[in-house]
Amino acid sequence: MATVTIQELESRPDGRRRPSQRGEPTWEIAERYPQQGEWTEEDYFALEADYFVEFVDGVLEFLPMPTLAHQDIVDFLHELLKSYVNSHNLGKVRFAPLPVKLFKGRIREPDLVYLNHDQIKAAKGKYPKGADLVVEVVSPDDESRKRDYEEKPLDYAKAGVKEYWIIDPQLRTIKVLTLARKKYKTHGEFQPGQSATSVLFGGFSVKVDDVFAAGEEPEEPVSKKDNGK
Repeated sequence: MATVTIQELESRPDGRRRPSQRGEPTWEIAERYPQQGEWTEEDYFALEADYFVEFVDGVLEFLPMPTLAHQDIVDFLHELLKSYVNSHNLGKVRFAPLPVKLFKGRIREPDLVYLNHDQIKAAKGKYPKGADLVVEVVSPDDESRKRDYEEKPLDYAKAGVKEYWIIDPQLRTIKVLTLARKKYKTHGEFQPGQSATSVLFGGFSVKVDDVFAAGEEPEEPVSKKDNGK
């Protein structure tokens, strides 16, 4: 792809910026939006996008699009957690895309978010401020791993999110962090053969093997013909 500088775009004799050319970024659209570092929360919520975007101190962070396996894991956990929450009349469980306002300058879109009745009421049908439990399924790229393991724990803890689940398909682990004195401590890092448990929901648990099996293609049954019968 050809690269072009702003100076080159402004090089017309009449001083007007020339139209973007094939193979170049569509500057006419880009210029309708603020520069990185200058976005406001109002700009962010006015953005119409078909991709996952988070808001961090005036900068837009573009997240990788989830794969089918990623979404299968999210769907499996959503059904389990939603069933538990609904059966105990505890609030709502929702999945991305749903921007969650954590604090000034920070908006995240967890894969799953649990909201209690007060948080639902305060949202007034719009975007919630804070949450009691969030779940992230880690994408394999280095940037996503750093975000989910290093950056988001700080954000969620600062926002008072009581519990944070990190689902890691690469390591096949489920790490459960629980809030204690405004910082997270590890409740457990659950391995295959174990069941991950919650502190917030004392009766909720899920088998680690079942979670990751949800993101795998089932083996096709062997037909009698293939068996030589």
